[in-house]
Amino acid sequence: MTGRVRDDEGKDDAWNDDGNNQTGETMYEITLALRDVEFRRRRRVILTDVNLTVKRGEKWVLFGPNGIGKSSLVQMMSTRGFPSNGTVDILGNRMGKVDVFSYRNRIGLSSAELARSFPPQEDPLDAVVTALTATTGRWREDFTDEDYAKARSLMTQFGIDYLEGKMMFKLSEGERTRVLICRALMADPDLLILDEPTTGLDLGGRELALRALSRIGEEDTDRTVILVTHRLEEIPVGFDHVAIMGRITGSEADAYADNVAGNDPAPGTIIYTGDLEHGFTAERLSAIFGLDLTVTHDNGRWGAFASAAL
Repeated sequence: MTGRVRDDEGKDDAWNDDGNNQTGETMYEITLALRDVEFRRRRRVILTDVNLTVKRGEKWVLFGPNGIGKSSLVQMMSTRGFPSNGTVDILGNRMGKVDVFSYRNRIGLSSAELARSFPPQEDPLDAVVTALTATTGRWREDFTDEDYAKARSLMTQFGIDYLEGKMMFKLSEGERTRVLICRALMADPDLLILDEPTTGLDLGGRELALRALSRIGEEDTDRTVILVTHRLEEIPVGFDHVAIMGRITGSEADAYADNVAGNDPAPGTIIYTGDLEHGFTAERLSAIFGLDLTVTHDNGRWGAFASAAL
């Protein structure tokens, strides 16, 4: 007999009647669990053998090169995509067994794909405040003065209060990025996912955003945060767990034979989970990016550069 997750639809053998999983952790201690996840698109294997457990209150970095499948994982983590195989449990709900709209408002998301879903003429202030209903596009919702005050406060914190009254399609990429970060924080989510949150920002905008993101990383709350990036220098202070993505190696040839036959790259997977110090080694990152890299870590900030001329 299986245990209850969040409602009667959410029963699954991942949890027993005491609300524990096979490792003894309760459903309330686990924010996100991916087990043997594979994702295929048009017969091509994008991700395979992905396993990850993120506990409540932890601050994670999902790191890897472009094209490795990070965005596909973000889609699943935010309930906007489903695995081809394997299981994804989010906030105690198994994808495919519980209506995602019943808990999507508990997930804050900032991503380029989400940015494209807003009506072009949407006021950035409304783009932020509609996070409370997990919708894109203001319709007939009633928001309070307190709701708008909070949205304005977040926009001020990220230096974009001047955008109120403008239209989303007229914003620069950096401005849209900061609007989305504010939106992701608006509903005080239990799970906050920031997908490349400093994309398009100039040096000043990036440092302003990283300062605010560092406060999120260092906060002592139950909120779980996952920051997705391919740049070491854009990892804020306070994030202490990392999942590093790489490609399936030749020893698992059967898993990506179809890809190789079609001249597609091998599928992505998670090759390391743990602390940043042991994860961001020069040897590991050099293998991932195919370069001889030197990794630095000074004053809480990470960096990497090629050790010799190409």
